[in-house]
Amino acid sequence: MIPPNVKQLELMEGWSEIDPKMRVRFDFPLQAAAGTKTTAVVYFEIEPGERLARHTDSAEEILYVVEGSGEAEVGGERVPIEAGSLAVVPELVPHGVRNTGDSTLKVVGFFSAAELEHVFDEPLQPLGVTVVHTPFVPAAV
Repeated sequence: MIPPNVKQLELMEGWSEIDPKMRVRFDFPLQAAAGTKTTAVVYFEIEPGERLARHTDSAEEILYVVEGSGEAEVGGERVPIEAGSLAVVPELVPHGVRNTGDSTLKVVGFFSAAELEHVFDEPLQPLGVTVVHTPFVPAAV
């Protein structure tokens, strides 16, 4: 398998009709549908002033901030993050990410499972659902 280059991904946009500040672009380039057996990777971008909605994942996730700065909320704890930061998000713990900087926040998340369930506090558009499953194939939506 040739790993994808995140700079060449076709990111899907997700947003909330409840909160216009909830807007994220993302892709799951590595997951069960791509041939992984026990891991998955999400890549996402958040513009200044916007956020990734609070949600839980069915597996532990490690976040790595590639570029930008912001704030990660894990459980009830809020911590500043910047390029080079790592954050551990335990399985089923509510979490979200906010861009508090002045440039695009770029993050890679590494999961300890190839198939996942993500449960959001608010419906994720354009899907209109609060529960999203990975493998996630945007073309099938």
